[in-house]
Amino acid sequence: MAWIEHLQSAKWFQATGVVLGAYLLGCFTIGYYLVRARTGKDVRETGSGSTGARNVGRALGKIGFGLTVFGDLGKGALAVWGARTWTHDEHLVALAMLGVVAGHIWPVQLHWRGGKGVAASFGALLLLDYRVALTMLVLFLGGFAVTRKTLFPAMFAFGCLPLAGLWFSGDGLTTMLTAILSILILFAHRRNIAEEIAVLSARHRVVPKP
Repeated sequence: MAWIEHLQSAKWFQATGVVLGAYLLGCFTIGYYLVRARTGKDVRETGSGSTGARNVGRALGKIGFGLTVFGDLGKGALAVWGARTWTHDEHLVALAMLGVVAGHIWPVQLHWRGGKGVAASFGALLLLDYRVALTMLVLFLGGFAVTRKTLFPAMFAFGCLPLAGLWFSGDGLTTMLTAILSILILFAHRRNIAEEIAVLSARHRVVPKP
């Protein structure tokens, strides 16, 4: 297959630099450092235990939430832009997307405990292929309009990511890399999904009459 031959002939020096650079950029978990600077506390010890915008918002309010969202979006976009500018290779650009999200979820300097990667992923996808990003946004907004919840619509959108990537790019390797991104995001949210399912099950459980 053509993409396998491409992978075999890739510039491994560039590939290593792209992944490592993107990972280190992802490790800069903006929410964590905002809360640490403002309160001296570790945001992971409160709320959901994440460095994501919602948890930061609980500690710092709307401004902290907004700064974290835009910061995470920005570093995802920056990783993709940097890889594209340096390599001009869309497969390595997709690797940069994975690297920055992995760094966000598992930052080495924070002992592998970071955020969930949604904003960083969306920022990266906007530059990787804005059509895929907008498709996911439409899916999320449609799900939110029906359920008035954010978790399951967002996870559904990420579950559809490989199909959207295949539809717009038609490239096997890029589709495989976007599928890995989808798996990373779903894995990072596994506890949230389990908790939400447990809550829904409790609400719909039928209590037998005595």
